[in-house]
Amino acid sequence: MRPGHRQIVVPLLVLLGCAVPAQLAQGRKRDKPSTSAQVDGRKRVVHALNRLTFGPRPGDIDRVTALGVDKWIDQQLHPDKIVDSALDARLSPLRTLQMSTRDIVESFPPEPIIKAVADGKQRLPSDPLKRAVYEAQLERYQNQENKKQEKSNKGSNVSANPDKNDDAARLQQNQMDAAENTEELLDMPPDQRMKAFLKLPAEEQSAFTRGLQGNQRDEFLEGMNPRQRETIEALNYPQQVVANELVEGKLLRALYSDRQLQEVLTDFWFNHFNIFLGKGADHYLLTSFERDVIRPHALGKFEDLLVATAQSPAMLFYLDNWLSVGPNSDVANGIPKRANDAWKRHARSNGLTRQSKGKRNGLNENYGRELMELHTLGVNGGYTQQDVTEVAWVFTGWTLKQPRQGGGFTFEERTHEPGDKMVLGHRIKPRGEKEGLEVLHILAHHPSTAKFVCTKLAMRFVSDDPPSALVDRMAATFLKKDGDIREVLKTMLTSPEFWAPEAYRAKVKTPLEFVVSALRASGAEVTDALPVARQLQNMGMQLYAMQPPTGYSMKADTWVNSSALLGRMNFALAFTSGRIKGVQINSELGSSPDNPIADPQQALAVLENELLAGDVSKQTHDVISARLQNSEINRRKLDDPARPPNIGMIEGLLLGSPEFQRR
Repeated sequence: MRPGHRQIVVPLLVLLGCAVPAQLAQGRKRDKPSTSAQVDGRKRVVHALNRLTFGPRPGDIDRVTALGVDKWIDQQLHPDKIVDSALDARLSPLRTLQMSTRDIVESFPPEPIIKAVADGKQRLPSDPLKRAVYEAQLERYQNQENKKQEKSNKGSNVSANPDKNDDAARLQQNQMDAAENTEELLDMPPDQRMKAFLKLPAEEQSAFTRGLQGNQRDEFLEGMNPRQRETIEALNYPQQVVANELVEGKLLRALYSDRQLQEVLTDFWFNHFNIFLGKGADHYLLTSFERDVIRPHALGKFEDLLVATAQSPAMLFYLDNWLSVGPNSDVANGIPKRANDAWKRHARSNGLTRQSKGKRNGLNENYGRELMELHTLGVNGGYTQQDVTEVAWVFTGWTLKQPRQGGGFTFEERTHEPGDKMVLGHRIKPRGEKEGLEVLHILAHHPSTAKFVCTKLAMRFVSDDPPSALVDRMAATFLKKDGDIREVLKTMLTSPEFWAPEAYRAKVKTPLEFVVSALRASGAEVTDALPVARQLQNMGMQLYAMQPPTGYSMKADTWVNSSALLGRMNFALAFTSGRIKGVQINSELGSSPDNPIADPQQALAVLENELLAGDVSKQTHDVISARLQNSEINRRKLDDPARPPNIGMIEGLLLGSPEFQRR
C-alpha cells in the first residue's frame, strides 16, 4: 500500500474493525424482531436486491421499483422464465462448462489416461489439437518416470544415468529454439500461427508455452478461437483448464446472470453439499455436479436434490462411497460372479467363503455420516452411530463405473450388504438399490431435516441467528409441501421477519458476496475472471477449495477480523484504481468525461447514493469526508488549481466501508 493510501485507510479500518462486530452484537440482542414495522419504499427494493442477488447493479433499484418488488421476486422464483442470453454469450468461450464428463476427460486427459497411452492400452487421438495435449502430457509423464528410475538406480548403487547431461543440454536447446520461434509465430495470423505451433516437437511446444509471460502471452493467444486457446493452456496442465473454466463460470454467473436468485441458491446448495475440487477425479467431476445436479434442483423438491447428489459421481468419489463394500457381500466374501443363490447360501453356511484381498473390501461410513449430519438431519437430528453404520450398509453398491474415465453412477449388487437394515426405527427390507432411495425418502421427509435445512436457509437470507418462529413456519411448509424449496422461500419472503427493519443491512457478506457485489455495484466489466478469483483466494475463500464437507461458513464471526477487513479494503482500492487485471472500471460512475465532478464533497455524495443507496452512517461519512483534502484524492499540491477528484479512491473507500460489508 502506498503511503498516501495508508494515511486514508487506517482511520477507516479502525471504523470497520469496531463498527461491524458492534452492530452484529447489537442485532443479536433482540430475540424477537419487530413484526409490526417493515422496511418499505426504496429500502424494501434495496433489501430485496441485497438478499436475493449478489448485490444491485447500476439501475437495478429503479428497474425493480418500476416493476414492483413482489413481481420481481416472483420472476426470480421462476428462473426458467427469465431469458439469460447475454450471460450465455459470456459463457460460450468456456467450452468445458457444456461438455459431458467423458468429453472433459478425453479432451483434458488425467494421468491414468496418459499412462494407458504410454503402456499401449489406448491410442493417441487423431484430432491434431487433442493430440498435441496428449503428446505434451506423454512427454511430461515419461520425464517423471525417468526421474523415478534415476532415483531408484541411485538407491541401488547403480551408476547414474549417463544421458543426464544430454537431457539438460536438450532442455536448454528447446528453450533456445522456443525463444527463436516466438517472434516468428507472433507475426503470423492466428490460424496460421496455431498450425505452425502444432508442427513443433512436443518438447519445444512445452518450452514455448512455459516461456510466454504477460503481454507476450496475450499477444500469442489473440485472435485464436476458444478451442485453440484451451489447447495452449492445456499443454502444461490440462486439468487446470477445467478448474479455471469452472471458477470463471461461477464468477460470471454471479456477476451477470439475470437469474440472480437461482445463482445465489446454487452457491448455497453447493456449499450445503460441499465437494473439494482438489480430490482426484473431482477435478473433472465437479463441472457436471454443479451444472446437472445443483443448479437445476436449486428451487425444486429437496428429495430430488438429495437423490441427485447421492447418485452424483462427484459426491460418490469425494466421500469414498464408491469404494464401500458390505462386509457380508459377495465381493467381501470372495464369491464368484456367476455363483447362483443356492451355492451362495451353501458356501456361507459351510464356511467356504473367504475375505477378498482386493482394494475394495471394507465398509466406508463417510457418506452415511455426512448424509445425516450435514445434508439432512443435522448434528442434533436424533440419529446414532448405529444409524450411521446401517445407512452405510444401505448405500453399499452405490458406486461408479470407471470414474477416472468419466463413468457415471451404477449399482453393483455384488458389493451390496445383504439382509435387513434398521434406520431411525424404520426396517429397510432387502431391495438392492431401492434401499438407498427409501432411506433418502425417509430423511428428506424427517422433521429434523425440515428444521435443519430451513434454519440454514434462514441464516443465508435473514440473519446469522434466525428467529425460531420463522424457522418453524418454514419447516412446516417444508413438511406440508413435500420439501418444495420454492414454497419454503415464499413462506420466508412473505414473513415479517424477513422485512423487519433490524434485518436491513444486517448480514455481513462473505468474501465472495463482497467481491461480486463490489464489481456489480460499480458496473465493472470483467473480461478475465481468474484475477478476481485470486483475490478471493487471498481473502480465504478460494472457490471450490473448501476441503472439509462442511463448506464455507455463512456467519459473520468467521469473516470479521482486522486482517480480513484489511484484505477487503486492499481489494476495493486495487479494483477502483484499475490495478486488477481483466477488470475494467466503469468510468461513468459518479461522473463522466463529458461532465466531471470538480468538488470532492459532491463526488462523495453522488457515490454514496450510487453505491449504497444513501445508506451511509454519519460516522463513515465524516471519516471519509475528513480525508477528501488528501492530495491522493483532490489531486492538488499547495497552490495547484482545482482538479476533478480521484473518483476511484473515493469509490474504493466507500466499498471498504462498514455499510458496504453488509447486505
